[in-house]
Amino acid sequence: MSDRTPNPLQRLRYICGGTLPESMSGWVLNDLTGPGAARRYLLRLMIPLLVVLSLFLLVPGPLWMGGAMMALIFLPLMFFAIALTYVYRRYRLAKHGLDPALADVAARSRAALERDAYERSHGRG
Repeated sequence: MSDRTPNPLQRLRYICGGTLPESMSGWVLNDLTGPGAARRYLLRLMIPLLVVLSLFLLVPGPLWMGGAMMALIFLPLMFFAIALTYVYRRYRLAKHGLDPALADVAARSRAALERDAYERSHGRG
């Protein structure tokens, strides 16, 4: 796996759901599982969404009415986006030909450390 980074056109295609060449698998793996992966995922979803939803502010009437309409769409969407982050990351890993189990490597290693600490403290290790 190479650490090549995508050019701006490839990055835009990746953000829109496309796949990158196999030579960029290392970058994809870091993007989906590395530090800040959840933050990047939410920002990539939130920024274009807020741009589109800001059109509700152009609706005639009080400003709070447009804000309320934005919130009616934005809040449930963000709730489901946060809830499905893990599923999305596994899907993107599989789409790029990587093992979907890599999405939870950090959680599994953390659980193994906790299990070892528990077993040592209770005389099993």
